[in-house]
Amino acid sequence: MVHPSNHSATPSDFIRRIVSADLAETGGRAVTRFPPEPNGYLHIGHAKSMCLNFGVAGETGGLCRLRFDDTNPLKESREFAEAIRDDVRWLGFGWEGEPRHASDYFEEMYGYAHGLIRSGSAYVDSQSAEEIRNTRGTLTRPGKESPWRNRRAEESVDLFARMRSGEFPDGAHVLRARIDMASGNLNLRDPVLYRIRHATHPHTGDAWCIYPTYDFAQVLSDAIEGVTHSLCTLEFEDHRPLYDWILDHTRPPARPRQIEFSRLNLEHTVMSKRRLAQLVEEGHVDGWSDPRMPTLRGMRRRGYPPAAIRDFCERVGITRKASRTEMGLLERCVRDELDRSAPRAMAVLRPLRLVIDNYPEGVIEELDARNHPRDPGAGARKVPFGRELLIEREDFMAEPVPGFRRLAPGREVRLRYGYIVRCESFETDPGTGAVSVVRCTCDPATRGGRAPDGRKVRGTIHWVSADRAEPAVLRLYDRLFGVPEPSGPEDLNQGSLEVVEDARIEPSLAAARPGERFQFERLGYFCRDEDLGFNRTVTLRDGWAGRRGG
Repeated sequence: MVHPSNHSATPSDFIRRIVSADLAETGGRAVTRFPPEPNGYLHIGHAKSMCLNFGVAGETGGLCRLRFDDTNPLKESREFAEAIRDDVRWLGFGWEGEPRHASDYFEEMYGYAHGLIRSGSAYVDSQSAEEIRNTRGTLTRPGKESPWRNRRAEESVDLFARMRSGEFPDGAHVLRARIDMASGNLNLRDPVLYRIRHATHPHTGDAWCIYPTYDFAQVLSDAIEGVTHSLCTLEFEDHRPLYDWILDHTRPPARPRQIEFSRLNLEHTVMSKRRLAQLVEEGHVDGWSDPRMPTLRGMRRRGYPPAAIRDFCERVGITRKASRTEMGLLERCVRDELDRSAPRAMAVLRPLRLVIDNYPEGVIEELDARNHPRDPGAGARKVPFGRELLIEREDFMAEPVPGFRRLAPGREVRLRYGYIVRCESFETDPGTGAVSVVRCTCDPATRGGRAPDGRKVRGTIHWVSADRAEPAVLRLYDRLFGVPEPSGPEDLNQGSLEVVEDARIEPSLAAARPGERFQFERLGYFCRDEDLGFNRTVTLRDGWAGRRGG
């Protein structure tokens, strides 16, 4: 399954033009792959790659494979693999059969490596990792050849077989390609192709104790699977000569074409697995699924719809130019999608008691409230209304400032779906001086908020029934970092989470299921969390909520 674009026109970019030209010349169909390493959780940068790879395949009548490039058993786990499967499905994509694994091809890769040794294109090096690193050279200084570089092929074949049989400890030997220690591209200075690791692999168990490096495994996995176009980010551009060298010297049945594009860099967050892991390990966030994290798990828990993320990736586009994308664009995509799809409801963050003195005591009306203002098919719900209500504390001012259009002494406002009320007086707490009760009268002729005499009412506010409202915990999330290009934890936004413990929600929301999204009128979009609290997904307006005081 490849999810369709949110827009009618198929997006056009340089990669799609290359693929189209290649297919016109060779015929056939495009075969791409989404090849994450199962050593962490996917983030929104992976979403861009996912949308590209699945998108190109779907648009050309081809297919995109999900493959785990699982070459490092020390950092990989089944937990990560299962999470990746789930995130790919959640974002709207699917694949044929079971996901592939690079480890499915370990035997074939071993055979190709054996062939490289026999042809004189690879050798077993007995230097330590530190010695190899120290003799690699720099961008301005060539590397130094290993003393084992001219080892006879027969000896390397024997050592490589003994490495596989488990005869040697970790680090005793490696298999290196014999290319050019003076190359200006450091990736061609006799790169390591295999290393010894006595570790249980999450997919192959203890069947192997030597593992191919990522560069060697990726190109051969692509070729074995018949991938036509290997689409990857720009940091692999310098690896392309090695990609092609391996194809030239192993001659597998297919020859994929590697094409690079710019990775996604998003302001006010970080996209490095290492830096994200630091935030988790040091306790700056509540795990990988913290709604402030750029992981798909975090965005899902925050309430981001998958359609909005796909829309965002499409708007960002595919180029070769490195850039940073404003967080506001992602928030706008989320807001646009939720404005279309999220039902409306009412909640009060910081309750202030409002008493309608001329409304009969003990009477509860059921008012009709539309679930979506522009979608009649969304239906309506009943909202209880009575003599005592709860309104937002900020919707009343005893001494209103210029431009304030809400409730104040002597002023009228419209209660959403209810009546027009007029503030007659207010009471304060003797200990703090804070307003504790607002007393009003309502005009019975204005049920539904309409004034028969046509008088103008400047403001409309939301509310909940004091007697029937349900208590709720609301979490107000903001951007994780306080600067667009964060350097580290010192740049964290200390106001990125505010927990409101004493909020009140209308009764209909009590039955909401985890993952359901709503627009809390005038407050923003919220998502029901697994602990039955509500997470703010995004505010109603563009801009950083942290600079507006939430």
